[in-house]
Amino acid sequence: MKILRLLGALIALAAPMAVALQARAADAPKVLVFHLATGYRHASIDAGVPALKALGAREKIRVEASDDPNVFNAETLKGYRAIVFLNATTQRQKPESEWLAGERRAALQAFVRGGGGVVGIHAATDSHYGWDWYGRLMGARFARHPPGTPKGSLTVADTRHPALGGLPTRFDRVDEWYYFDDYDPTSRLLVALDPASIGEPDVNPNPISWVRTFEGGRVFYTAMGHTPESFSDPLVLKHIAAGLNWVLRRR
Repeated sequence: MKILRLLGALIALAAPMAVALQARAADAPKVLVFHLATGYRHASIDAGVPALKALGAREKIRVEASDDPNVFNAETLKGYRAIVFLNATTQRQKPESEWLAGERRAALQAFVRGGGGVVGIHAATDSHYGWDWYGRLMGARFARHPPGTPKGSLTVADTRHPALGGLPTRFDRVDEWYYFDDYDPTSRLLVALDPASIGEPDVNPNPISWVRTFEGGRVFYTAMGHTPESFSDPLVLKHIAAGLNWVLRRR
């Protein structure tokens, strides 16, 4: 009889705990990782999707991944708190390659204007050249990159911003280093590249990571993420996690 009473007490305790755990899971923000590439397709997408899902599990974020552009409709986007554009490209000279068109554009605009967060990783700026709003959302347009993946020297420009994720003040890493057109100087620069470290003749620090607030939404962008190895680099993953938490307004 005592054993039965004990089992009954344990069951009574377990039931509210299970409900509480389910409630916490339901409260976890849901994030879309979108990775369609109708332009250049980066091999790092295949490493980035599982890495971002694992990152979400660690950060208590529900991560869903898709390359179906039909996800950009008002009803579906209501379920997400942020969108990560993971090397999602189009072709500069082919407007027909742009998967955000018509109502899909309106859905993304409504999402951002409603306070939704956006994370751009690497080639997210190499996309939708025919849509000015998208370029202004990201804060810059991809212009070019030097050949290969040289080791570059990076400097943190804003040591206090929570989207840094504990990056050291100075560090080196291998990647493909983007140069940009139309960089918006109102963005808050987080990380800059020393061009001399990759053999470039210019003397001005090149922006690599930044944050901005745009039409009601928060935006975090980093040009890191060309190589598959980027998504096993603890520094890069911490930086992306911090940026994602910032656009989710958790930091």
